[in-house]
Amino acid sequence: MMMNFKILLWLIAIHSCVAGLLLIILGDEGMQFFGFMDGNAFFQVQGGVFHLVMCVAYVMAAMNLKKSKQLIIFIILAKTIALLYLLAYFIFIDQILVVLISGIADGLMALMVYFFYRKLHNNYFKGGKV
Repeated sequence: MMMNFKILLWLIAIHSCVAGLLLIILGDEGMQFFGFMDGNAFFQVQGGVFHLVMCVAYVMAAMNLKKSKQLIIFIILAKTIALLYLLAYFIFIDQILVVLISGIADGLMALMVYFFYRKLHNNYFKGGKV
């Protein structure tokens, strides 16, 4: 069970790293391909750097699950907030398909991390086998 949780966190880390690097290097033409208008590259790159920071958090949690309780809770909250933001943006601001897909993906990641963490937490703190 713990190995599956670690694999999940590593996959999320890879996803975040790729998303971050794409935000940093794509430029206006690349972003237009995904449905975004021309904008200030500063905020696009800032979003990319944020994804890279989150990548580090996922890797840190995967490296030592038992000592990462607060970090895992932070990951669940970050993914849930991302889901809410992206869905709100899609509904109220601009119906960009990649925004909706990203929101759904973040929500699914939050759920998977939550369920793995819950099982780990119950087993670890109740003396069961992890």
